[in-house]
Amino acid sequence: MTAGHTTTSDAAPDPVFLATAVEIVLRAGEIQMTGRKSGFRVAKKGAIDLVTEVDLACEQMCRALLAERFPAHDILAEELSAGPGEAARARYRWVFDPLDGTTNYAHGLPIFCASLALELDGRPIVGAIYDPTRRELFTAEQGQGSFVNGTPLKTSSTGAIGDALLVTGFPYDMHVRGPELVELFGLFLHRARAVRRLGSAALDLCYVAAGRFEGFWEQHLKPWDVAAGALVVAEAGGRITGMDGHAFDARAGHLVASNGRVHDAMLEVIRDSRAGRTLDGTH
Repeated sequence: MTAGHTTTSDAAPDPVFLATAVEIVLRAGEIQMTGRKSGFRVAKKGAIDLVTEVDLACEQMCRALLAERFPAHDILAEELSAGPGEAARARYRWVFDPLDGTTNYAHGLPIFCASLALELDGRPIVGAIYDPTRRELFTAEQGQGSFVNGTPLKTSSTGAIGDALLVTGFPYDMHVRGPELVELFGLFLHRARAVRRLGSAALDLCYVAAGRFEGFWEQHLKPWDVAAGALVVAEAGGRITGMDGHAFDARAGHLVASNGRVHDAMLEVIRDSRAGRTLDGTH
């Protein structure tokens, strides 16, 4: 199959797209698990932002396979792209996180995954996320629902934020942005049943889709963190917006994803926290 395949907003994506996404994330999972056994080198991209040779091996594998099958498609990936704002030239773009949860992985914490989405005109139409330690494969196609290991996903029915288990994440520049992020975290702790922080935005989104969490919020994200997971949530019946309540855009860098029932309450907490502060922390 080649890049000549097309889809429309009303039609299911070509099955070859999902098959390719699944193949890539499963291969990435094999590379990740092999690296855990054999050992791997770790380097720093920032003060606390890590990259391993496993990240690079997974991305190189993905790029090689996509270049062979879909040479006219664009690729945006975490390690070898110019950046999250890299301009798209083709209608189709693959968005790949080769190892979401690198810090967990580097420390031996088994909460990590590979995440791959295919966008058409900037909107995700296919997503696949694989957690190799639990052997959970999350998949979604536009208009076709989302699944874990072939079983349909559905968000939870919890309707009150006081009964909700929420999850969030913190950026790598937390040392700089800490005060406003901790303030918001504290407000959610006060309103929700409990709040978790796992270290993988892609899995956070999948767990909202699976009903394990009622909601997820985070800011200072990149498209590869959320493109696939956002589709998984939406196809499971969830709701996704920006933290400002506007339509979700993976390039905006912030989101709220929920079962839909606690969404407005989550946005209210965020509005209370902002209190005149913009999403980038300025006043």
